[in-house]
Amino acid sequence: MSVSHSFSSHLRVDGVSVAFGDRRVLSDLDLTVAPGRRLGLIGENGAGKSTLLRVIAGAAPPSAVVDGRVSRPARTGLLFQEPPFAPDDRVDEVLESAVAEVRAIERELDAAALALAGDRRVSTTDAAAVASADAADPAERYAVALDAAERADVWSVDRRRDELLDGLGLSGLGRDRRIDELSGGQRSRFALAALLLSSPDALLLDEPTNHLDDDAAAFLEERLRAWRGPVAFASHDREFLDRVATGLLDLDPARAGVDALARAASVGTVFGGSFTEYLTVRADERARWVRQHDDEQAELKRLRVVVAESARAVAHGRAPRDNDKFLKHFKRENVEQAVSRRVRNAELRLEELERTQVARPPGRLAFAGIPSGSHLLDEESGRLLQLSEVAVDGRLELDALRIAPATRLLITGANGAGKSTLLAVLAGRLAPDRGEVHRRRGLRVGLLEQDVRFGDPDATPRAIYERVLGERRAERVPLAELGLIGVRDLDRPVGVLSVGQQRRLALALVIAAPPHVFLLDEPTNHLSLALAGELEDALGAYPGAVIVASHDRWLRRRWEGEELALAAAGSRPALAGAVAGSAE
Repeated sequence: MSVSHSFSSHLRVDGVSVAFGDRRVLSDLDLTVAPGRRLGLIGENGAGKSTLLRVIAGAAPPSAVVDGRVSRPARTGLLFQEPPFAPDDRVDEVLESAVAEVRAIERELDAAALALAGDRRVSTTDAAAVASADAADPAERYAVALDAAERADVWSVDRRRDELLDGLGLSGLGRDRRIDELSGGQRSRFALAALLLSSPDALLLDEPTNHLDDDAAAFLEERLRAWRGPVAFASHDREFLDRVATGLLDLDPARAGVDALARAASVGTVFGGSFTEYLTVRADERARWVRQHDDEQAELKRLRVVVAESARAVAHGRAPRDNDKFLKHFKRENVEQAVSRRVRNAELRLEELERTQVARPPGRLAFAGIPSGSHLLDEESGRLLQLSEVAVDGRLELDALRIAPATRLLITGANGAGKSTLLAVLAGRLAPDRGEVHRRRGLRVGLLEQDVRFGDPDATPRAIYERVLGERRAERVPLAELGLIGVRDLDRPVGVLSVGQQRRLALALVIAAPPHVFLLDEPTNHLSLALAGELEDALGAYPGAVIVASHDRWLRRRWEGEELALAAAGSRPALAGAVAGSAE
């Protein structure tokens, strides 16, 4: 099997299937994204969103077996979740590389203009120039070059570069800095800026809002809504999906439904409404599916009882008297015929229903909640953690913060405001340059970091879980029962799991042995839409303190605890509280 690629103004996928060994990820998928349309790809982790984007871009993983047909614009750009830069690349080199093709298009336009004016001494060494120079007619060559230049917006490269860097919060980067000197968030935003700067005819974006603050996300939304070419993106950002997508494609194969509306929201079909509307349709669809399945199972059970009991039925349930004997033969025949008809009718209905019954709705990969075995520290103990006049030079300044046993605190702020730094100080992983950190004796603190890395890529989730928790704890709280790792993934090498699946494992390691203080750095990044909501709900009943640092606009709108808004180092943070005395 193989995939064929061709060029068009649309993004088009026809009958594409993808498998990794004996594991099929996508089956006979069809989709079309027209210029000016923006398709959001959604679905559980591992459903194939990132794989589909790579297949469309012509960059399928080497181990993937791909079949089908793909059409796309010749200049199609792909944003990976993990930036593809080398550690020793420098900012100015990457930016210039991003516009190399745009510069070539501009040179070809100049060459085509000279050729049209009669000067045949122009060079056509650039790939773009060679492509359009193939046209024998100078006027045709110029028209092709002008069209390419307009689509690439070649006349505003420098202005767009500055706008993109500023809009994505990167204007302060030194142009001579090495990529490995940037933070993970800066590298991701820089990769996005470089891609947008290259002005491809089509965009393929894998989790583009990871590491974006409110202003940067709003900037990206505005850019994409104005993008003239087709856009396809995978995202777990619910606000972003609502504001940007003109259509949604759910790649979760569990979404096949039982009626026309269900089929309209099933795998492989684009849903034309907003994300909020889609959630309503999905909930209604599943409710109908569950009701139909339950009704059919109840009817199957009844029919099986009818068939079994009717076959054993007797005529009257009593022995005949003497004066009944003359009716015996007549009644027996009638009874036997009636019983036979009942049995046959029930058998026919049973056979039909067994053949046409809907499948059981798949169980959702749900966050099972915090396991038992951890207790809430007594409120009388007062503080668990207290920071006083804490500073990390150039990264964080905080007058005071007190964490009580039942604290619910949301930390917000722009990139670089010190959110991750504050969590690292609270976790004891970073010592402040100045100030005091008081920690209650015996306090257990767990931190879910943004960037998850497991040292041994060949180790399985089950093995890692047992090694970190210990055999007895792992038996008491089985990994499979947490609902975070699918059964089929428990014994796969962690290195082949998606970024989201690895983050689920990291989350499982923390919640299986609940700490007194649970710190979460951008917890909804790389989590499925369903799991993100389930995690938010479960944290409300957590048996300890919860401190969350997040840019997630959906999460922040629903937050019911305190909020700590961090500003850049040197500015005073603002605290808005709902839990008196837990932070100050």
